[in-house]
Amino acid sequence: MTKGTSSFGKRRNTVHTLHSHCGSKGYHVQKSTCGRCGRNPANRKRKHNWSAEAQRPTTPLGRMCGLRTVYRRLRHGQKTVSCCSIPLILRTSITSHAISVPV
Repeated sequence: MTKGTSSFGKRRNTVHTLHSHCGSKGYHVQKSTCGRCGRNPANRKRKHNWSAEAQRPTTPLGRMCGLRTVYRRLRHGQKTVSCCSIPLILRTSITSHAISVPV
């Protein structure tokens, strides 16, 4: 048994076929997913920003670092919603619909 070039000639079954949505030959028959657009089962189109991934900071070995930039909202903690941030129209509608419980 060889595992190199001679065994590649014995492959006869089709793995990828034409996808009816995007038209590419990337539709995997057994997995029923498209390698190009990512449809079936997902409805969203497959996309990836490779240039943004290349600009991310990495360690010297090439693995990804942790979160370098700590965002302001994360750094100062989650703030609760105050009454002043709610618009005046909503404030009046909230207070006018107060439920009174009979004693």
